Amino acid sequence: SGLEPLAWSEDHRVSVSTARSIAVLEQLSDVHSGGQDMVIHRTAVPAPGAACMLKVGPKKEVAECKEKFASSADPTVSQTFMLDRVFNPEGKSLTPMRGFKYSSWSPLGCDANGRCLLAALTMDNRLTIHANLNRLQWVQLVDLTELYGERLLEAGYRLCKADAPCGELGDFPEFQRRHSMQAPVRMEWSGICTTQQVKHNNECRDVGSVLLAVLFENGNIAVWQFQLPFLGKESITSCNTIESGISSPSVLSWWEYEHNNRKMSGLIVGSAYGPVKIIPVNLKAVKGYFTLRQPVVLWQEMDQLPVHSIKCIPLYHPYQKCSCSLVVAARGPYVFWCLLLISKAGLNVHNSHVTGLHSLPIVSMTADKQNGTVYTCSSDGKVRQLIPIFTDVALKFEHQLIKLSEVFGCVRTHGIAVSPCGAYLAVITTEGMANGLHPVNKNYQVQFVTLKTFEEAAAQLLESSVQNLFRQVDLTDLVRWKILKDKHIPQFLQEALDKKIESCSSTYFWRFKLFLLRILYQSMQKAPSEVTWRPSHEDAKILISDSPGMGSTEDDQEEGTSKQASKQSLGDTGKGVDIDDTAEDSLHQSSDTGGREPMVEKLLEIQAQIEAVEMHLTREHMKRVLGEVYLHTWITENTSIPTRGVCDFLMSDDGYDDRTARVLIGHILKKMNKQTFPEHCSLCKEILPFTDRKQAVCSNGHIWLRCFLTYQSCQSLVYRRCLLHDSIARHPTPEDPEWIKRLLQGPCTFCDSPVF
Repeated sequence: SGLEPLAWSEDHRVSVSTARSIAVLEQLSDVHSGGQDMVIHRTAVPAPGAACMLKVGPKKEVAECKEKFASSADPTVSQTFMLDRVFNPEGKSLTPMRGFKYSSWSPLGCDANGRCLLAALTMDNRLTIHANLNRLQWVQLVDLTELYGERLLEAGYRLCKADAPCGELGDFPEFQRRHSMQAPVRMEWSGICTTQQVKHNNECRDVGSVLLAVLFENGNIAVWQFQLPFLGKESITSCNTIESGISSPSVLSWWEYEHNNRKMSGLIVGSAYGPVKIIPVNLKAVKGYFTLRQPVVLWQEMDQLPVHSIKCIPLYHPYQKCSCSLVVAARGPYVFWCLLLISKAGLNVHNSHVTGLHSLPIVSMTADKQNGTVYTCSSDGKVRQLIPIFTDVALKFEHQLIKLSEVFGCVRTHGIAVSPCGAYLAVITTEGMANGLHPVNKNYQVQFVTLKTFEEAAAQLLESSVQNLFRQVDLTDLVRWKILKDKHIPQFLQEALDKKIESCSSTYFWRFKLFLLRILYQSMQKAPSEVTWRPSHEDAKILISDSPGMGSTEDDQEEGTSKQASKQSLGDTGKGVDIDDTAEDSLHQSSDTGGREPMVEKLLEIQAQIEAVEMHLTREHMKRVLGEVYLHTWITENTSIPTRGVCDFLMSDDGYDDRTARVLIGHILKKMNKQTFPEHCSLCKEILPFTDRKQAVCSNGHIWLRCFLTYQSCQSLVYRRCLLHDSIARHPTPEDPEWIKRLLQGPCTFCDSPVF
């Protein structure tokens, strides 16, 4: 359902708007699975059960006015009222307004887990914001339609006090005006910006914030400002309404431009009649942001070509040697483009249209913001790829046809979205015509098409400026597929990665190496003959004393149990089971069959490499934790972090010779002044020695898992876990100082995944 049913977030979740819910498909690059297929976790945001009624006045007065308009003798009033679904969302004799009209993802880092928020607009004009806080369940944080209606009611349905008093609700034009000024058309998130917050002692601190622009039917734009992390109604900082002056608005997009370290912003608004223009947005108290002095018209012709979609792509101009903005808009079957460039003369605007792309109107458009490639599709199953090429004056587009019919057969397309790094294109399809006849039933499917080769994905990962594996899941998924398919790491990738590790001190390349080794390990594993979740059909209820072959039955049962345990450990590598156990299981399986000694040696060799890389990453993070301890303690102080244990663990290996670590540990031990501050078991009060980075065991055998972010023992029944089940972390407590809470906000040190 909706106009643009597909959206792909920066944290690799695809939202699909349907009549009953928003289906969310999360792509994972699973290091614990040997299957070559894409790994997708599916959740859903359900549609509200009750219809949304916009607040236009007191309930009793609104009910009386509705009855009056419905029974009016003037057909222009009664029929307009009865057929307008904004006035009648519940439908009555008409079909109910079920489903979602539009969804929009926020930038990465907006919710409590540092991930993306989802803004959802239903068909009956309810705008809500949702977050995925506990991994599998979506929670509604705020209903913006209700809040905006309350604000309008308090202001007497006037934008400012200088406006003339509003008319009576019983007048049909006034009834329409109050609905149109709060019926959302589209909403879009801005990038994360920094605001200044004044403390009680008059100190200023930088606080992250994000803006959500909501376009209404009457052309007004409400700009909501949220403080990060967004937790709910209490995180709303302000709400300002801007008059765009656009009649019959259809689409909205943020324009964000950076020039000489000065950021500028505005809102691009398109009309159903054709015009496109940029509206200035005055961002008060937003650090380093500037705005336009007056609106900039990008296209002014009222040519009746509705603007369906707008994308703004930041690019670098190779001839002008400066940054620029490329604005592309789908208008009917054409693509309108506009190049915005700031020079000494001011703002330069170049615009034109790309024609000859589609024979039918464009139904969906998406853009790869890394290289500026634009993808458009029409309902006949044709997808076009447009690549911008700069010229001395402006730019031109090279376009080529992507024939989905060669991949999926005859299909109709309803929406497209490109992944954040441009590796995949998601397409919603239904069956096309067969023998000149339309299908009886429509089966909607989300198809994934690769846009990059393995070599391109590997090169992009090696030269990445992001240096975060989680933010490049679509690229790592292509690398994962290639290694699982060929059962080896390509030589060129191995050599290039080793060079990067030697020349660069970043731990990103070590994490990338760990990822490759884990996938290689999975590719060497023998696939289980049966599906692990399927129950066995063997009769387990046999009285052993009554069976004639008692000894053989016990042996068979033991053998079956050992095989099942082996399979379970293989499947549960990601559930906290040490990878050593998996290697031993594989070793036993291989030695049973005989003749597979080389494979066993290879597995053990890979296992040793995995252990070495994990230990290197652990030591690097331990150094970071010790650095935080040193910076934030002045005298001998119990920081609740097992500082002495971490120091001893780092120095316990004679082969580990890191001068930086030794100097840091020397300063810390001098500051601790022979104090040890050991951890104690909460059950028996015995000392918990620091002998293992993963767990702590007291002398009475009580086992506590260790937090991988602070190396404290998690002595509670609840803790957090990273997305790929690599490690566990404790929850922050109110008594934790700010620097420990900051450490606990970090991602997984092995796979960069967020922690839940």
